[in-house]
Amino acid sequence: MLTLHHLNDSRSQRIFWLLEELGTPYEIMHYQRNAETRLAPPELTAVHPLGKSPVITDGGLTIAESGAIVDYLIRKYGKGALMPAPGSTDYEAYNEWLHYSEGSAMLPLMLNLYVSRLKEAGAPLHPRIDSELKNHLGYVDGALKGREFFVGTSLSGADIQMSFVGEMAKVFDKLAPYPNLAAWLARMHARPAFQRSVEKGGAYRFAK
Repeated sequence: MLTLHHLNDSRSQRIFWLLEELGTPYEIMHYQRNAETRLAPPELTAVHPLGKSPVITDGGLTIAESGAIVDYLIRKYGKGALMPAPGSTDYEAYNEWLHYSEGSAMLPLMLNLYVSRLKEAGAPLHPRIDSELKNHLGYVDGALKGREFFVGTSLSGADIQMSFVGEMAKVFDKLAPYPNLAAWLARMHARPAFQRSVEKGGAYRFAK
């Protein structure tokens, strides 16, 4: 049986969304962060050595990393939906977004999260972080200009994977200068499958 090991307030929310879009039967194992440290519970290390989320188990297979999970689920359960045809121009753009989300876009957002917790001690780092946020969020906003989705004319795994970037930008009140990104995120939130995923996984409560 396909199982999603879901940690509250984490990247596994987008895997919930993907599974709801696919209509694939799955089970949920819920894990709660430590209220003080915000760290994942040690029980997750029994599923994967890193003790991180998202993780899925499918029969004897265990897969971590959001991009790898999105790719696997769509290839195995998508029946040709949610991804362009391999070898097409759209497929190369799709694949790039799958990697870009965590490989580039999330770094300045996570730095902003952690450095903000340093209060005044982190002040010297903020100009560089803000510059990187402007660079990446501007790039994403430009890519969405005149487009409903990141790739092609319908929802794909690229939208699923990029959703956490939009969510974190919203948490830090960074969306105002990027109307295309803000409008895209609102459209994704309006999808019935997304709303079901939040009902099952719990609303985001990211701490700034």
